[in-house]
Amino acid sequence: MADLFKIDIHAHAIFSELTPPHKGTGKRFLLPEQLIEFYDQLGVEKGVLLPIVSPEAQWFSMTNEDTKRIADQHPDRFVWFCNVDPRSGGNSPDTDLSYLLEYYKSLGAKGVGEVTANLYADDPLMDNLFGHCEKCDLPVIIHISPAPGVGYGIVDDPGLPRIEKMLKKHPGLKLIGHSQPFWAEIGKYGPEEDRNGYPKGKVEEGALPRLLREYPNLSCDLSAGSGHNAFMRDPEYAVKFLNEFQDRVFYGEDICSMANTHPFPFKKFIEELLADGKLSETVYRKVFRENAVKLLGL
Repeated sequence: MADLFKIDIHAHAIFSELTPPHKGTGKRFLLPEQLIEFYDQLGVEKGVLLPIVSPEAQWFSMTNEDTKRIADQHPDRFVWFCNVDPRSGGNSPDTDLSYLLEYYKSLGAKGVGEVTANLYADDPLMDNLFGHCEKCDLPVIIHISPAPGVGYGIVDDPGLPRIEKMLKKHPGLKLIGHSQPFWAEIGKYGPEEDRNGYPKGKVEEGALPRLLREYPNLSCDLSAGSGHNAFMRDPEYAVKFLNEFQDRVFYGEDICSMANTHPFPFKKFIEELLADGKLSETVYRKVFRENAVKLLGL
Protein backbone atom coordinates (compact mmCIF):
# COMPACT_ATOMS: atom_id res chain seq x y z
CA MET A 1 0.00 0.00 0.00
CA ALA A 2 1.33 3.41 -0.96
CA ASP A 3 1.60 6.06 1.74
CA LEU A 4 -1.83 7.68 1.90
CA PHE A 5 -1.33 11.37 1.21
CA LYS A 6 -3.40 12.71 -1.66
CA ILE A 7 -6.92 14.13 -1.68
CA ASP A 8 -8.94 13.21 -4.81
CA ILE A 9 -11.30 16.11 -5.57
CA HIS A 10 -13.28 14.11 -8.14
CA ALA A 11 -14.64 10.68 -7.20
CA HIS A 12 -17.73 8.62 -8.00
CA ALA A 13 -19.05 5.42 -6.46
CA ILE A 14 -22.35 3.57 -6.54
CA PHE A 15 -24.24 2.32 -3.53
CA SER A 16 -25.56 -0.93 -5.04
CA GLU A 17 -24.16 -3.51 -7.44
CA LEU A 18 -27.70 -3.73 -8.87
CA THR A 19 -27.11 -0.47 -10.72
CA PRO A 20 -27.32 -1.20 -14.47
CA PRO A 21 -24.06 -1.32 -16.43
CA HIS A 22 -23.45 1.25 -19.12
CA LYS A 23 -25.20 0.10 -22.28
CA GLY A 24 -22.26 0.93 -24.53
CA THR A 25 -19.33 -0.34 -22.48
CA GLY A 26 -20.95 -2.92 -20.22
CA LYS A 27 -18.99 -1.43 -17.31
CA ARG A 28 -20.46 -0.50 -13.95
CA PHE A 29 -19.39 2.39 -11.83
CA LEU A 30 -17.19 1.38 -8.93
CA LEU A 31 -18.44 0.21 -5.58
CA PRO A 32 -16.74 2.14 -2.77
CA GLU A 33 -14.62 -0.86 -1.81
CA GLN A 34 -13.29 -1.07 -5.37
CA LEU A 35 -12.44 2.62 -5.39
CA ILE A 36 -10.59 2.20 -2.09
CA GLU A 37 -8.46 -0.49 -3.78
CA PHE A 38 -7.36 2.11 -6.32
CA TYR A 39 -6.72 4.62 -3.55
CA ASP A 40 -4.45 2.23 -1.68
CA GLN A 41 -2.35 1.80 -4.83
CA LEU A 42 -2.29 5.50 -5.73
CA GLY A 43 -1.63 6.89 -2.26
CA VAL A 44 -4.98 8.63 -1.85
CA GLU A 45 -6.16 9.22 1.70
CA LYS A 46 -9.60 10.66 0.93
CA GLY A 47 -11.85 11.15 -2.07
CA VAL A 48 -14.62 13.67 -2.62
CA LEU A 49 -17.68 11.74 -3.80
CA LEU A 50 -19.72 13.56 -6.45
CA PRO A 51 -23.34 12.53 -7.14
CA ILE A 52 -24.74 12.71 -10.68
CA VAL A 53 -28.38 13.84 -10.66
CA SER A 54 -28.95 15.26 -14.16
CA PRO A 55 -30.26 12.78 -16.77
CA GLU A 56 -28.09 13.78 -19.73
CA ALA A 57 -26.06 10.85 -21.09
CA GLN A 58 -26.69 8.79 -17.95
CA TRP A 59 -28.37 5.43 -17.42
CA PHE A 60 -29.06 6.01 -13.73
CA SER A 61 -28.70 8.64 -11.03
CA MET A 62 -26.12 8.75 -8.25
CA THR A 63 -28.27 10.31 -5.57
CA ASN A 64 -27.23 12.70 -2.84
CA GLU A 65 -28.64 10.30 -0.28
CA ASP A 66 -26.68 7.26 -1.47
CA THR A 67 -23.52 9.34 -1.79
CA LYS A 68 -23.89 10.45 1.83
CA ARG A 69 -24.47 6.85 2.90
CA ILE A 70 -21.20 5.76 1.26
CA ALA A 71 -19.29 8.61 2.93
CA ASP A 72 -20.84 7.73 6.29
CA GLN A 73 -19.84 4.08 5.88
CA HIS A 74 -16.22 5.03 5.08
CA PRO A 75 -15.61 8.29 6.95
CA ASP A 76 -11.84 7.80 6.91
CA ARG A 77 -11.76 7.58 3.08
CA PHE A 78 -14.55 9.81 1.73
CA VAL A 79 -16.26 13.16 2.09
CA TRP A 80 -19.10 14.18 -0.20
CA PHE A 81 -20.61 16.91 -2.32
CA CYS A 82 -24.32 17.26 -2.95
CA ASN A 83 -25.73 17.94 -6.39
CA VAL A 84 -28.75 19.96 -7.51
CA ASP A 85 -30.03 20.08 -11.07
CA PRO A 86 -30.74 23.72 -12.06
CA ARG A 87 -34.22 22.58 -13.20
CA SER A 88 -35.09 21.25 -9.73
CA GLY A 89 -38.12 22.49 -7.91
CA GLY A 90 -40.00 24.88 -10.16
CA ASN A 91 -37.82 24.55 -13.30
CA SER A 92 -37.58 28.31 -13.08
CA PRO A 93 -34.79 30.89 -12.71
CA ASP A 94 -36.69 32.10 -9.64
CA THR A 95 -36.59 28.76 -7.79
CA ASP A 96 -35.09 29.00 -4.31
CA LEU A 97 -32.36 26.38 -4.72
CA SER A 98 -30.80 27.53 -1.45
CA TYR A 99 -33.51 25.45 0.23
CA LEU A 100 -31.97 22.23 -1.12
CA LEU A 101 -28.36 23.38 -0.85
CA GLU A 102 -28.69 24.41 2.80
CA TYR A 103 -30.46 21.13 3.58
CA TYR A 104 -27.64 19.01 2.17
CA LYS A 105 -25.03 21.32 3.66
CA SER A 106 -26.61 20.68 7.08
CA LEU A 107 -26.08 16.94 6.45
CA GLY A 108 -22.38 17.48 5.80
CA ALA A 109 -22.07 18.21 2.07
CA LYS A 110 -18.83 20.10 1.37
CA GLY A 111 -19.76 21.47 -2.05
CA VAL A 112 -21.85 20.97 -5.19
CA GLY A 113 -21.13 18.82 -8.22
CA GLU A 114 -20.42 17.38 -10.57
CA VAL A 115 -22.86 19.69 -12.38
CA THR A 116 -23.62 18.11 -15.77
CA ALA A 117 -26.92 19.64 -16.98
CA ASN A 118 -26.65 20.28 -20.73
CA LEU A 119 -27.62 23.96 -20.56
CA TYR A 120 -25.64 27.01 -21.59
CA ALA A 121 -23.42 28.24 -18.77
CA ASP A 122 -25.23 31.58 -18.72
CA ASP A 123 -28.73 30.13 -19.11
CA PRO A 124 -31.02 31.78 -16.52
CA LEU A 125 -31.43 28.39 -14.80
CA MET A 126 -27.66 27.95 -14.51
CA ASP A 127 -27.27 31.56 -13.42
CA ASN A 128 -29.79 30.87 -10.66
CA LEU A 129 -27.91 27.76 -9.49
CA PHE A 130 -24.59 29.59 -9.45
CA GLY A 131 -26.14 32.46 -7.51
CA HIS A 132 -27.47 30.13 -4.83
CA CYS A 133 -24.16 28.25 -4.60
CA GLU A 134 -22.48 31.62 -4.07
CA LYS A 135 -25.06 32.54 -1.43
CA CYS A 136 -24.60 29.23 0.41
CA ASP A 137 -20.78 29.42 0.16
CA LEU A 138 -20.46 26.03 -1.54
CA PRO A 139 -17.74 25.35 -4.14
CA VAL A 140 -19.00 23.96 -7.45
CA ILE A 141 -17.36 21.41 -9.77
CA ILE A 142 -18.62 21.68 -13.35
CA HIS A 143 -18.29 19.47 -16.41
CA ILE A 144 -18.27 21.44 -19.66
CA SER A 145 -19.71 20.24 -22.98
CA PRO A 146 -18.75 21.82 -26.33
CA ALA A 147 -22.32 22.10 -27.64
CA PRO A 148 -25.96 21.40 -26.82
CA GLY A 149 -26.83 17.75 -27.33
CA VAL A 150 -23.21 16.59 -27.08
CA GLY A 151 -23.03 14.20 -24.17
CA TYR A 152 -23.38 15.90 -20.82
CA GLY A 153 -22.10 19.05 -19.17
CA ILE A 154 -22.89 22.74 -19.18
CA VAL A 155 -22.28 24.33 -22.56
CA ASP A 156 -19.79 27.03 -23.46
CA ASP A 157 -18.21 28.36 -26.63
CA PRO A 158 -14.50 28.49 -27.53
CA GLY A 159 -12.71 30.75 -25.08
CA LEU A 160 -15.33 30.06 -22.35
CA PRO A 161 -17.08 33.46 -22.64
CA ARG A 162 -20.23 32.27 -20.87
CA ILE A 163 -18.24 30.93 -17.92
CA GLU A 164 -16.43 34.27 -17.82
CA LYS A 165 -19.78 36.04 -17.68
CA MET A 166 -20.78 33.96 -14.63
CA LEU A 167 -17.42 34.49 -12.91
CA LYS A 168 -17.84 38.23 -13.34
CA LYS A 169 -21.47 38.25 -12.17
CA HIS A 170 -20.83 36.02 -9.13
CA PRO A 171 -17.47 37.06 -7.66
CA GLY A 172 -18.08 35.00 -4.51
CA LEU A 173 -18.72 31.82 -6.49
CA LYS A 174 -15.99 29.19 -6.10
CA LEU A 175 -16.08 27.57 -9.54
CA ILE A 176 -13.91 24.54 -10.30
CA GLY A 177 -13.63 23.59 -13.97
CA HIS A 178 -13.24 20.11 -15.46
CA SER A 179 -13.56 18.13 -18.72
CA GLN A 180 -12.10 18.19 -22.22
CA PRO A 181 -13.51 21.58 -23.38
CA PHE A 182 -12.28 23.14 -20.15
CA TRP A 183 -8.72 21.81 -20.40
CA ALA A 184 -8.55 22.39 -24.17
CA GLU A 185 -8.48 26.08 -23.23
CA ILE A 186 -5.07 25.71 -21.60
CA GLY A 187 -3.70 26.29 -25.09
CA LYS A 188 -4.66 27.69 -28.47
CA TYR A 189 -6.32 25.48 -31.07
CA GLY A 190 -7.70 25.82 -34.58
CA PRO A 191 -11.35 25.63 -35.66
CA GLU A 192 -10.77 22.16 -37.09
CA GLU A 193 -9.64 20.74 -33.74
CA ASP A 194 -11.94 18.79 -31.45
CA ARG A 195 -12.60 20.70 -28.23
CA ASN A 196 -14.01 17.50 -26.77
CA GLY A 197 -10.81 15.55 -27.40
CA TYR A 198 -7.25 15.40 -26.12
CA PRO A 199 -4.96 17.94 -27.83
CA LYS A 200 -1.30 17.04 -28.22
CA GLY A 201 1.93 18.97 -28.51
CA LYS A 202 3.45 22.04 -26.91
CA VAL A 203 1.09 24.50 -25.24
CA GLU A 204 0.76 28.01 -26.59
CA GLU A 205 -1.27 29.77 -23.91
CA GLY A 206 -5.01 29.93 -24.46
CA ALA A 207 -8.02 31.33 -22.63
CA LEU A 208 -7.68 29.34 -19.38
CA PRO A 209 -4.51 30.99 -18.05
CA ARG A 210 -6.00 34.41 -18.79
CA LEU A 211 -9.23 33.58 -16.97
CA LEU A 212 -7.30 32.30 -13.95
CA ARG A 213 -5.30 35.53 -13.83
CA GLU A 214 -8.38 37.74 -14.10
CA TYR A 215 -10.84 35.80 -11.92
CA PRO A 216 -9.66 34.58 -8.51
CA ASN A 217 -12.96 32.69 -8.11
CA LEU A 218 -11.96 30.15 -10.80
CA SER A 219 -10.00 26.98 -10.01
CA CYS A 220 -9.09 23.77 -11.83
CA ASP A 221 -9.99 20.12 -11.32
CA LEU A 222 -7.06 18.10 -12.64
CA SER A 223 -8.96 14.83 -12.99
CA ALA A 224 -9.52 12.38 -15.84
CA GLY A 225 -7.76 12.03 -19.16
CA SER A 226 -8.56 15.66 -19.95
CA GLY A 227 -6.69 17.15 -17.01
CA HIS A 228 -3.87 14.63 -17.08
CA ASN A 229 -3.37 15.08 -20.84
CA ALA A 230 -3.25 18.88 -20.48
CA PHE A 231 -0.12 18.50 -18.36
CA MET A 232 1.55 15.43 -19.81
CA ARG A 233 1.46 16.90 -23.34
CA ASP A 234 3.99 19.58 -22.35
CA PRO A 235 5.95 18.92 -19.13
CA GLU A 236 7.75 22.26 -19.27
CA TYR A 237 4.50 24.23 -19.44
CA ALA A 238 2.93 21.94 -16.82
CA VAL A 239 5.53 23.08 -14.29
CA LYS A 240 5.03 26.73 -15.28
CA PHE A 241 1.24 26.42 -14.91
CA LEU A 242 1.45 24.63 -11.55
CA ASN A 243 3.91 27.17 -10.20
CA GLU A 244 1.78 30.15 -11.23
CA PHE A 245 -1.59 28.72 -10.17
CA GLN A 246 -0.41 26.49 -7.33
CA ASP A 247 -3.19 27.66 -5.00
CA ARG A 248 -6.02 26.95 -7.45
CA VAL A 249 -5.33 23.50 -8.86
CA PHE A 250 -6.87 20.43 -7.24
CA TYR A 251 -5.66 16.90 -7.87
CA GLY A 252 -8.39 14.53 -9.07
CA GLU A 253 -8.79 11.11 -10.64
CA ASP A 254 -12.37 10.57 -11.89
CA ILE A 255 -12.08 6.77 -11.82
CA CYS A 256 -15.39 5.39 -13.07
CA SER A 257 -14.75 1.65 -13.50
CA MET A 258 -12.20 -1.05 -12.75
CA ALA A 259 -10.94 -0.60 -16.33
CA ASN A 260 -9.75 2.97 -15.69
CA THR A 261 -5.96 3.12 -15.45
CA HIS A 262 -5.33 6.76 -16.42
CA PRO A 263 -4.22 7.82 -12.90
CA PHE A 264 -1.16 5.55 -12.98
CA PRO A 265 0.78 7.16 -15.89
CA PHE A 266 -0.04 10.58 -14.43
CA LYS A 267 1.25 9.47 -11.02
CA LYS A 268 4.54 8.40 -12.65
CA PHE A 269 4.71 11.67 -14.61
CA ILE A 270 4.30 13.87 -11.52
CA GLU A 271 6.65 11.79 -9.39
CA GLU A 272 9.36 12.11 -12.05
CA LEU A 273 8.95 15.90 -12.12
CA LEU A 274 9.27 15.91 -8.34
CA ALA A 275 12.27 13.56 -8.28
CA ASP A 276 14.07 15.59 -10.96
CA GLY A 277 13.58 18.81 -8.98
CA LYS A 278 11.44 20.38 -11.70
CA LEU A 279 8.41 20.54 -9.40
CA SER A 280 8.95 21.72 -5.85
CA GLU A 281 7.73 19.83 -2.82
CA THR A 282 5.79 22.92 -1.76
CA VAL A 283 3.79 23.09 -5.00
CA TYR A 284 3.29 19.32 -5.02
CA ARG A 285 1.85 19.35 -1.51
CA LYS A 286 -0.54 22.20 -2.33
CA VAL A 287 -1.91 20.64 -5.52
CA PHE A 288 -2.19 17.08 -4.29
CA ARG A 289 -3.41 17.75 -0.75
CA GLU A 290 -3.31 21.13 0.94
CA ASN A 291 -5.55 23.06 -1.46
CA ALA A 292 -8.33 20.51 -0.95
CA VAL A 293 -7.80 20.46 2.82
CA LYS A 294 -8.20 24.24 2.90
CA LEU A 295 -11.20 24.35 0.54
CA LEU A 296 -13.10 21.57 2.32
CA GLY A 297 -12.06 22.29 5.90
CA LEU A 298 -10.65 18.79 6.38
